[in-house]
Amino acid sequence: MSITRKEALELLHRYVKNEKMISHSLASEAILRGIAHRLGEDEEKWGLAGLLHDIDVEVTNAEPAVHGTQAEVLLKDFAIDPEILDAIRMHNEIASGKKRSTVFQHALAAGETISGLIFATTFVYPDRKLSSVKPKSVVKRMKEKAFAASVNRENILECEQIGIPLDEFAALCIHSLLPIAGEIGL
Repeated sequence: MSITRKEALELLHRYVKNEKMISHSLASEAILRGIAHRLGEDEEKWGLAGLLHDIDVEVTNAEPAVHGTQAEVLLKDFAIDPEILDAIRMHNEIASGKKRSTVFQHALAAGETISGLIFATTFVYPDRKLSSVKPKSVVKRMKEKAFAASVNRENILECEQIGIPLDEFAALCIHSLLPIAGEIGL
């Protein structure tokens, strides 16, 4: 039997205390579910990958050389699909030492990364509400390297490797976040 979302959420809260990281994980879950739906993939499985992808962020102090590698250790006692563990490990290519190659890996990298750009875009809107954000604004901000400078644009552009153009990807991700906007402070 596979890990439930409730168990995954409890684990996330056990290892991640920073509320912004919790919001990022919830956002990543919603986005990955939306991408899975769009691609005809398993929404539950992809959602779990989004929810748990940063479970080791505080254990590793987000150190790029190791972040992602400790997730498997933290999750070893739970029935987790090996593809989820692989996508989690591969969302940080630096630590994995390999290039992403599967649709699932690209989707997680692009989806979790665009969440940061969407959050930053939302916070520059006068009302600071996700419901006001237009996909074209996110795409425009993508081109402004100084805006949310820590957001890796190359990761976001991996959406094209899974067959979703950037403008459509931005719209899909915003739409996926709207139902949880209040929960994640948007």
